[in-house]
Amino acid sequence: FNEQSKKSRISKKYQLIGLIIADLLDDRKHKALYIKLVKEYDPPTGGERLLTWAKDVAMRKINRKGAYFMGILKKEGVFKIKNIE
Repeated sequence: FNEQSKKSRISKKYQLIGLIIADLLDDRKHKALYIKLVKEYDPPTGGERLLTWAKDVAMRKINRKGAYFMGILKKEGVFKIKNIE
C-alpha cells in the first residue's frame, strides 16, 4: 500500500482495493465505480468481500467480467437498483 501510494494519488485503502478490482476485471475504464463500491458498500470488511468476488470472476472465462461482477453484487444484495418509472 505504501509503495503504491508513492507512485499515484492513492491515499486510502479503499482506493487501492477498488483499483485492484478494476484490474482483476480488466475494466480500468470503470475504476471510479469500483472505488465507490468498496467505499460505500463494503466498509465493514474493508473491501475484502468485493475483492474475493472479483478474484472469483477473474478466474472464469467470461468476456464481460465487469457486468458479471455487477450481477453477483445485485444477486447478493450488496446494493439495490431503483426502478425509474
